Amino acid sequence: MKDMDWDIYRCFMSVARTGGLTGAAQALGSSPATLGRRMLEIEERTGRTLFVRSQTGYQLTGDGQVLFEQLEEMEAAARRVESWRREGEGAVVRITAGTWVSWLLAENFPALCTERDGFSLAITIGETRANLAYRESDIGIRAFEPEESYLAARPVGEVAYAVYRQKNATPAANGRWVAVGDEDAISSYLRWPHENATGRIVATVTRPRSLLDLARAGAGCAVLPCFVGDLDPLLERAGEEIPALMHRQWIVMNNEDRHRTEIRTVVDRMTKLLKSHADIFAGKRPRRS
Repeated sequence: MKDMDWDIYRCFMSVARTGGLTGAAQALGSSPATLGRRMLEIEERTGRTLFVRSQTGYQLTGDGQVLFEQLEEMEAAARRVESWRREGEGAVVRITAGTWVSWLLAENFPALCTERDGFSLAITIGETRANLAYRESDIGIRAFEPEESYLAARPVGEVAYAVYRQKNATPAANGRWVAVGDEDAISSYLRWPHENATGRIVATVTRPRSLLDLARAGAGCAVLPCFVGDLDPLLERAGEEIPALMHRQWIVMNNEDRHRTEIRTVVDRMTKLLKSHADIFAGKRPRRS
């Protein structure tokens, strides 16, 4: 195992924890094929068979279990070093969230972190699943209850989606759509236009945040979370909510870290903030002045 880098160990641990390539790929933001090759590589380089492969997934062999336990000890040591480092420079609470929840957190930043707090926040914005297995993040927002045994979770309500257009848009605009490009459309609501408005997409972007700007400008209709579209005075719904897209929302954190003072504080504040917006998240439109 000479010169084996930590990344391949991370891949191995994720496959072992999720019991297969698909779940690990989602957690790591990779692909099953890439992880499959990496598992073959680590077996070749260790000279051991680490998994029993079957149609139901990947199960650790005896050698695989030994390696897994040794890497868990390395993770624990790394966490202790990280905690020691943070004590010397001030704690940073790392949050991973999707585009729109991150937007809401930024809009309400004083509710999460004040000048009296002894920590700062680092927010990673992206549509891939928040990965907390290797302490790359302390807190994540997910659209489903986590299955990983090492994660704790808090439900914070449901999220509804609808189609939005520029307020008082011309009839011609109703047949025009804007969307995230097919290769970047990794969430259900981002795929919806590609599956339901084929041939009518007039503009694609690489980031969901630009959908709001395009819809405001009258470029076409966009699928947006209701808590975004309903609060924008320049937009109106172009139909009812889309039932197939509604999902629950969860705040997730690592079981071993959730009692750290700064993480517990931020999770409590995030829970309060998101639950205070529960009706808007669920598509119950507020009155506008």
